[in-house]
Amino acid sequence: MPAIEPWSAPRAAEIIAGLADREGAMLPILHALQEAFGFVHEEAVPLIAEALNVSKAEVHGCITFYHDFRAGPPGRQVVKLCRAEACQAVGAEAMHAEVLRRLGIEWHGTTRDGAVTVEPVYCLGLRACGPAALIDDAPVARLDADGLQAALIEVAA
Repeated sequence: MPAIEPWSAPRAAEIIAGLADREGAMLPILHALQEAFGFVHEEAVPLIAEALNVSKAEVHGCITFYHDFRAGPPGRQVVKLCRAEACQAVGAEAMHAEVLRRLGIEWHGTTRDGAVTVEPVYCLGLRACGPAALIDDAPVARLDADGLQAALIEVAA
């Protein structure tokens, strides 16, 4: 994963200005901001709106519509659990429920200690190896709740 920068309005303005002239610039800007800062800071909304000549509501709507965007900083580890049908067919739903219960969070949540954020994804292309996940963008397959917990501990070490 690329290093995440601390939030900076001047740096955000620079990112936005560099992409604002692209056709359909909203999504590339949002992705670039999230890549730089780990999330799309609420202070970026008016900057984007002004640069693209759209309302703040349109920017906010885009951020909240797409599940890829975060409105707050992620945990030190980001776990993306596959919710596609192939993974569901091999027990992913029960595993997800157990993982979320153990962590004490809901989808898109971050543990109180800031260690882990859990997000849903809808297919990782690992259909024959489900249930599958990405831990900090590294694929992990044939998971159960204990296996995911072990993988988190291993990646954190």
